[in-house]
Amino acid sequence: MNIELIKKEIFESIDVKSALVSDVTLLNMIIEIASECIKSLQNGGKIIFCGNGGSFADAQHLSAEFTSRFLFNRPALASITLGTNNSGLTAMANDYGYEYIFSRELEAVGQPRDLLIAITTSGNSENIVKCLNTAKNIGINTFVLTGQSGGKVQPLADCLHIPSDDTARIQECHILVGHLICGFVEKKIYG
Repeated sequence: MNIELIKKEIFESIDVKSALVSDVTLLNMIIEIASECIKSLQNGGKIIFCGNGGSFADAQHLSAEFTSRFLFNRPALASITLGTNNSGLTAMANDYGYEYIFSRELEAVGQPRDLLIAITTSGNSENIVKCLNTAKNIGINTFVLTGQSGGKVQPLADCLHIPSDDTARIQECHILVGHLICGFVEKKIYG
């Protein structure tokens, strides 16, 4: 690794963020997701996140911003991340298959007043697809943070497409978008 390679990676990240900030449709979708979070929370619902791998870590991170705090101290906001109960996760994966780990849990805890935010860089994760279908059956409003192509999830939910096919760049923008949503929600409800 050398300084030029580091600079190249940073500039690639900046380029994707520049494309994001220049796309009014994406910016409006960030506002829409935040507004739907507020509506869900004000109606007694919760924000439910799910994702795999790095997206699972992002899901937990964003859920914690709601339940703990983001920019300032305030009462907790209802949020959970599917898949954090290791006993339940391994039981569902063993008994039903890994593609059911989120949908089974959502079936148990999801309510129509909730909001589901799935995070998937490819949009092709079968467990996310099944979870979105379960959310639809329950009547839960859904959004997906995904990459440029969107994959299989596109017809199943409103998708915020990060304008990149590079997993690292997509994930960097997912956390940025998540922080924007958390900040907007927190300020609007308690600011």
